[in-house]
Amino acid sequence: MDERWPELRERCRVEEDAAVVALNKPAGISVTGERHDTDIVRLAAEVGETLYPVHRIDKVTSGLVLFAKDLGAHGQLTRQFNKRTAEKTYLAVTASTGLPERGVIELPLSVGRKNRVRIAAPREAIVRDGDEWSVPERDLLAGKNYPSRTEFITVSRGEEHTVLAVRPVTGRRHQIRVHLAWIGHPIAGDPLFDRSETHPRTHLHSWRLRVDAPWRDTGELALEAVPGPDFWLVGATRITDDPSALLDAVSLPERSGGH
Repeated sequence: MDERWPELRERCRVEEDAAVVALNKPAGISVTGERHDTDIVRLAAEVGETLYPVHRIDKVTSGLVLFAKDLGAHGQLTRQFNKRTAEKTYLAVTASTGLPERGVIELPLSVGRKNRVRIAAPREAIVRDGDEWSVPERDLLAGKNYPSRTEFITVSRGEEHTVLAVRPVTGRRHQIRVHLAWIGHPIAGDPLFDRSETHPRTHLHSWRLRVDAPWRDTGELALEAVPGPDFWLVGATRITDDPSALLDAVSLPERSGGH
């Protein structure tokens, strides 16, 4: 992405105070760690601004990403992600239909060949019981696996696509993308899993984020990043002409206890 940091920062800024800055990241640019291309942390550093990523979203994913400006705030915030108390909600458009009104995907992840994230069991071992997907413990593959839970509700349905509001409760790498793909509902445009057609972007967006922020008068940061028009155009299909009305109607249940 050939864009100077000051312009990108101004265009994408959602919230900022003395401790943090939150951006609505475009799809196609990495948060950090890009060896052969540019990323947000490097762009900022090139003009003398040091940012510490509190969490990451994939390069192909758009939406909210939070950066700390100092290590003190960074430590307070990253602990919340590590303890799974940060509340994250994504929007996803699947290249499929037939999902229930709400669902829970409880499938452990593992890392396979070429560092690829996969379900830690054969695909045929995945069991659907009503609105929940899981795998029997006896079918888990040998080696290290990571318990992973994704919760979703259906926001809208089309003839070929479904819009979901998704909570990655455990927040593993590629979790939402892998979970949805392995139950047969890949995210539209996902270069890892969607072979249906060519899309200019992956239709996954980091939408809402809530974390404790004791340095603020409110004691919290409650953030929302509106998806751009490109998120709602899937191939030749426009998902909605009124995204605000669609999203304003979304009412997510309280987080499940114990996760």
